[in-house]
Amino acid sequence: MANIIITGASSGIGFETVLELTKFKENKVIALARSADKLRKLHEISSSLNQDGGELFVAQFDLVKDDYQHALLPFIQSKFETVDILINNAGALINKPFMQTSLVDFASQLQTNLLASVQMTHLVVPLMTNGGHIVNIGSMGGYQGSSKFPGLSAYSSSKGALSILSECLAEELKEQNIKVNCLALGSSQTEMFEEAFPGFEAGTLAFEMGKYVANFALTANKFFNGKIIPVSNTTP
Repeated sequence: MANIIITGASSGIGFETVLELTKFKENKVIALARSADKLRKLHEISSSLNQDGGELFVAQFDLVKDDYQHALLPFIQSKFETVDILINNAGALINKPFMQTSLVDFASQLQTNLLASVQMTHLVVPLMTNGGHIVNIGSMGGYQGSSKFPGLSAYSSSKGALSILSECLAEELKEQNIKVNCLALGSSQTEMFEEAFPGFEAGTLAFEMGKYVANFALTANKFFNGKIIPVSNTTP
């Protein structure tokens, strides 16, 4: 049985990852997102598709504004005694030319795409089991040597920082036998991708990437630690 927490679960890859994880009755999943309406939809679809599957608990939580210690931690502890997997999937994207991207914009991207994962990891690591797995969802935009695109300097920089954080955490958490990896995802047909690249068709559908992320989270800690893995078949 795996107890799993995933952020950014109300749409796109996070939404699809939850549906894949809850196919398996041995899994229990806590899904976090800002939108209560989208979380209700996720719960309804999961219950309909996976009637014999795992348990799903949803919670409306703003990773930037809400209280981790006094609101989120008690909720997690009410559902799980321990945590096996943390998937830091939540993200936001600002698409502006660099000269129009303010320091506030950069700070906002770092807060959501990097520091929220820092806070989640701080919160969850004390609950994690020996052999646990943290999966940070990065981007090809933050992968060294990949193609870069105008307007995404703040987003790509924040995702690059998340990649480096993953490598650092893999070393720091070795004594607890907690594995940390980062998936640098390429284009998938999501709202965020369509915002970044209007009119482009992604090379991968969201549900396909969701299946990959779910399987990686469940199994890859046996094979990888401290890896930044590019997952892309097209540019963008």
